[in-house]
Amino acid sequence: MSEPQGPAAPRRLNLEIPADLAAVYANFAIISHSPWEIFLDFAQILPNLPKARVRTRLVLTPTNAKMLLKALEENIEKFESQFGEIKLPPRPQTLADQLFSTIRQADDEGDVEPDKGPETHE
Repeated sequence: MSEPQGPAAPRRLNLEIPADLAAVYANFAIISHSPWEIFLDFAQILPNLPKARVRTRLVLTPTNAKMLLKALEENIEKFESQFGEIKLPPRPQTLADQLFSTIRQADDEGDVEPDKGPETHE
């Protein structure tokens, strides 16, 4: 009977990147999924052009997509520890936010009191 072995040594991967491999710039991504796959479509949006063209599509298993997410999180943490926090632009408001923001602001400022029910005097 053989004894269980300890954790396997990290596997080395010989990765070849062809010299003529074209890099594709993307400033927009669309993420969609089916029950079996995650689709990442990368596109370029250019100023004054009403149309964006998808340049690259990645199809991943859900497991591989989650592993990619973890790897991106780790690499962004390393990047930020070396170069500083990556600032995100403010996200545009949704239509609901635009329509109802005045109600929320008034409520936050205390201008609108919640109904306390009938007054009682002792």
